[in-house]
Amino acid sequence: MDFLIIDDDKTFRDATCFLIDTEGHHAEGVSSGQQGLDTLKQEKFDAVLLDLNLGQENGLDVLMKILKLRPTLPVVIFTAQGSVKTSVEAMRRGAADYLEKPFQREHFLTVLARVQRVHQLGQRIEQLEDEVKETRSQGIEAIFDFTTPVMREVMDVLLRAAPTTASILILGESGTGKSIVARAIHQNSHLAERPFVTVNCPSLSKELLESELFGHARGSFTGAIKDHWGKVKAADGGTLFLDEIGDLPIEIQPKLLRLLQEREFERLGENVTRQANVRVIAATNRDLKKRVAEGAFREDLFFRLNVITVEMPPLRQLPDDLSRFAEYYAQHFAAQYRRTVAGYAEDALASLRNYSWPGNLRELRNAVERAVILARNDRIASIDLPAEMRLERVASANPEAAIGTTLTLEKLEELHVRKVLERVSNFAEASEILGIDQATLYRKRKKIGLE
Repeated sequence: MDFLIIDDDKTFRDATCFLIDTEGHHAEGVSSGQQGLDTLKQEKFDAVLLDLNLGQENGLDVLMKILKLRPTLPVVIFTAQGSVKTSVEAMRRGAADYLEKPFQREHFLTVLARVQRVHQLGQRIEQLEDEVKETRSQGIEAIFDFTTPVMREVMDVLLRAAPTTASILILGESGTGKSIVARAIHQNSHLAERPFVTVNCPSLSKELLESELFGHARGSFTGAIKDHWGKVKAADGGTLFLDEIGDLPIEIQPKLLRLLQEREFERLGENVTRQANVRVIAATNRDLKKRVAEGAFREDLFFRLNVITVEMPPLRQLPDDLSRFAEYYAQHFAAQYRRTVAGYAEDALASLRNYSWPGNLRELRNAVERAVILARNDRIASIDLPAEMRLERVASANPEAAIGTTLTLEKLEELHVRKVLERVSNFAEASEILGIDQATLYRKRKKIGLE
């Protein structure tokens, strides 16, 4: 946890910061209430320790300003002996706890433990709120209702592995629901009440990703103005989900291997070995064996991750599930946008069945949301679906007729890019077929929503 100490007595302030640091937390000190408020506006802290006797400033007024700025922030009050009445008033105004000065170390640690429990409860509430929001937006319950045998087998393996501590590796194309399944594993495990923390491996530079994952010490690099606990610490006792691990920089992979094997890690810029109690789930749309052969992924890390491995089939291989998912999403978005949708017209169902779905469940969800919003009647028609789906239906039945459809050149290009990406295994091959460089292909892929 990160603590802010507001006290005008430098000796006491420094001693308190030192005591907090020795307990494995981080503390910063300021000498006035105004400095404390300015610091809280610029940085994030998990709790404040506030002295009510701040010279010319009224500590109770400072307390009220802090709670106005950060209503859920726990504030512990320092009071001189004999100021019980003032302490009671501070508690009435919203202080989480109080300590009489001078205090005994044991008493201080007891209060610290109470504040930590309040902080953990707040984190759990935030986690549950995030899960509710994600469930509502993603329709997580639909992922369990598969009829295709291969998908039923995948889910059976995952749910049997969920109660164990084994690492799980989820393979599959983008949009097949890997992150939803990872959360489902967590929710069906013995860690369901503990944190579920996600790290998106390709989202940051090597240095920032290492800090995001393992944390850093103050001063370890330019801009590191305070100690930072990374996602490994945040996931302590729970699940760490490493999304798109195939793109993890090679320089960070030895540290991840150590985390998996030894349950140990070190923050960036310090030599203190710390213990990590986390269950790791990883996912990627990359061919990890090929990445190993290319020298871009460590073989020992691959074997360590490859304890329980499943591959999520693409949506085009789940024809029996496609119609049910499309219906589910239609009803979901009809309720969300207060539209009357009775289902799909036959031409819309034909378009859905004939389309190749390179974006998988994510693309289906977006396409149905669009169709619900734009539907002209109570049944979704083919014309309500994205243009590329209508074109692909025509092309599958009569390739020559597709050229004569009233679509823009941009839409034709988009369809061609989608088809090429669907049929090849890597960017290099796709860019060679299309006659463009990989950077241009990446931008086109991003533009048409295939990230």
